Amino acid sequence: MTGIFHYDSPLGGITLSGNEGALTGLWFDGQKYFGASLPKEYEEKSLPVFRQAVRWLDTYFSGKAPDFTPPLCIQGTPFRKTVWELLLTIPFGETTTYGEIAKKIAGQNGLSRMSPQAVGGAVGRNPIALIIPCHRVVGANGSLTGYAGGIEKKLWLLRLEKADTSSFFVPERGTAL
Repeated sequence: MTGIFHYDSPLGGITLSGNEGALTGLWFDGQKYFGASLPKEYEEKSLPVFRQAVRWLDTYFSGKAPDFTPPLCIQGTPFRKTVWELLLTIPFGETTTYGEIAKKIAGQNGLSRMSPQAVGGAVGRNPIALIIPCHRVVGANGSLTGYAGGIEKKLWLLRLEKADTSSFFVPERGTAL
């Protein structure tokens, strides 16, 4: 049975989900798509993967790049899983754009182009926030749009990582605000 665990972060509560072997979810409490991958039945319990995830989170929130990734069990469509796997390659303190990810996927699949909006949809539904670093993806024009946890959290996380945020801005309108 899926277990859940609650973690208190500097940005508020985080809920983790997992099974005996891997982490299956990590969401800021109340974020958009919160718990979308949770089964109907789950229970609060201690799992070894939660201890690993807490160690990862403690390291991360201390401002350091964790040198390990807890085991992950990523559930989603093949396209979403491809996007999430690419997110795992974005280094701590660096950013990329939805368009750059779309170009990589297009190249991997022999396509002339891929929609950055489709990538944005997958990024926004990332079931394991922070560890799969969707906050490191920005608009091509420097827009901080598209973070299910909230734009303020996205900016805070990028600053924690000492990313250069000088050219980024919060859009005045948009669906991800």
